[in-house]
Amino acid sequence: MNLRSMTEPDLVLFDVHAQSKEQVIRQLVSELNKKKYLESEQTFLEAVLHREEISPTGLERGLAIPHGKSVAVKKAAFAVARLASPLEDWESIDPANKVQLVFLIAIPEGEADTTHLKVLSTLSTNLMKEGYLEGVMSASTIQDFLVRLDVTEETKEEQAPEFTKTVVAVTACATGIAHTYMSAEALEKAGRELGIRVIVEKQGATGIEDRLSPEEIKQADAVIFATDIAPKEKERFAGKPFIQTRVAEPLRHGKELIQRSLERPDGLVEKGENEDSSPQSSGGGFFKDAVQAVMTGISYMIPVIVAGGLMMGIAKLGAMPFGLVNEIGNPEYASHSNELFVILHHLDKFGGLIFKFMYPIFAAFVAYSLADRVGLVAGFIGGAFAGGLHHTFWGIEEGIPSGFLGALFLGLTAGYIARFLNRNIRLSKNFQAMKPMFLIPAISVLSIFFLNFYLVDPVFGGLNVVLRNWIESAQGTGDVVLASIIASATAFDLGGPINKAAGAIAIGLAADQVYPLTARVLAIVIPPIGLGLATVIDKYVVGRRVFDADLRVAGNTSLLLGFIAISEGAIPFMLRNPLITIPINIIGAILGATTAVLLGAVQWLPLPAIWGWPLVENLWAYLLGLIVGAGFIAFANIFIRFSIIKRKAKAEMNY
Repeated sequence: MNLRSMTEPDLVLFDVHAQSKEQVIRQLVSELNKKKYLESEQTFLEAVLHREEISPTGLERGLAIPHGKSVAVKKAAFAVARLASPLEDWESIDPANKVQLVFLIAIPEGEADTTHLKVLSTLSTNLMKEGYLEGVMSASTIQDFLVRLDVTEETKEEQAPEFTKTVVAVTACATGIAHTYMSAEALEKAGRELGIRVIVEKQGATGIEDRLSPEEIKQADAVIFATDIAPKEKERFAGKPFIQTRVAEPLRHGKELIQRSLERPDGLVEKGENEDSSPQSSGGGFFKDAVQAVMTGISYMIPVIVAGGLMMGIAKLGAMPFGLVNEIGNPEYASHSNELFVILHHLDKFGGLIFKFMYPIFAAFVAYSLADRVGLVAGFIGGAFAGGLHHTFWGIEEGIPSGFLGALFLGLTAGYIARFLNRNIRLSKNFQAMKPMFLIPAISVLSIFFLNFYLVDPVFGGLNVVLRNWIESAQGTGDVVLASIIASATAFDLGGPINKAAGAIAIGLAADQVYPLTARVLAIVIPPIGLGLATVIDKYVVGRRVFDADLRVAGNTSLLLGFIAISEGAIPFMLRNPLITIPINIIGAILGATTAVLLGAVQWLPLPAIWGWPLVENLWAYLLGLIVGAGFIAFANIFIRFSIIKRKAKAEMNY
């Protein structure tokens, strides 16, 4: 793509004086509006600022590329600002980045999947080329700057000497945009400097780009997977030495990664399901594999949570004007004379149905990350067990599902079992098709059945019995103690078995007018609201984002779902970092619940959502408890995660 054709001299600003990111963006948006590229300056500005909330647009080496797609954009274009003084508070993938060169890209809504990504990928690729960024930064005039936009070192690359080694690579980040392309260019550049041919396939937002040919893969001496999610079609590289790393690593250690792939690989890529499965070395180690598997599962699960929560939210908000928020799910509204009530009833049920597939999708793709396609079936079945679908189909009315812990355990187990079988079962070529189509699914699914039947369900069932006895024995020990026990059990697994056990007992106590539901209803909404709030305010508290892009998307959903009392919106955070999230959730719920109870808040009805708040006695105390609990969760998550990021950055600098 010719970058020069997408801007003009009046859209390139030199020596811009700005005190903040927003000031720079506003000025560039204003320039685009003056040149008639926009229908509405304010609408496009809002689109750009909304995009800033999703993930960092600051990159490395003084560069930032904010961008937005909007119906307010008449024609695709970009404006540029070269700052007089660098900005240190522009959130960037490199925490030390001081932004001095800003490209603001404006894309019409209809071109969002074409021009948008082409401009970003072209810019990202060019900026990684030798001398390119330095060239545009040092341009003495605007005309010189425009000329340098499309000047690269490609002609020199063609004259490079013949390579003796070949390394192929796959790059993929969670969003599939800038990092994917910049990492690819960094590897190719490092390869040229080492005299090693590096060919990179980008698995970006629009799918696989620059797909590696079978011949290129065959000639490769090693493979680099620089990915934050499970790479697609990994079986193509079967038998090749490989290393697995994060997508950002080539930007800092490109040469070291190439050398390591050739000299000290993690192992050999496992053979695909239609290949001979001779024993292979494992790559990455147990913990590293498991972490990537969980991240992959979460990335596929988040859209399910968003879709389910949206359907239920629409139904409940639609029923609110009629005072039917909690009744709209009753069977009588399935055939009501008012067609609106019928639609709202089925939307509510539809949202609940979607939530039932949250854990199957999560566990399936956890297993997929570990074992590729042969792990999908067993993982899905394990997730179905975790979600309690077997209780529904088998008519077990009192069955309590194992929830997110069960999904995590069964998804990982399914993946490791399927991978072990795929690696160790050997058949002659005449019977090779039996392995992926019959043997692996049969053995792995049967294994999951027995594991769930004899281990997962009994363990969590026993845990629920212990919890039930614990809560019942706490009666009479004081309001604060009982409130703390109910709140901690409710917040522990966000709608899982322990939560439900605590709920059953708490509702029973309230029905008998023994103890109100104040602690219970607060502990339902405090974790999702607190975690959602954390993703919104982190950059204002510590000056940068501390959550990955996918968790920031989940955070917006979690905040919304928290107000309508769907605690499952916070589950992605729990699955990603259980050792951080679970204790903070419990402490935050205890602090919020006990604050409200001590100040006299009383709620006897099981109405934790926002529409139930007016029915609370001493609402001010209830809301103060909510603020205390959610605030603790938000700030604790921000500071702990920020501390971890700083430690990692320090370790990388030392490395």
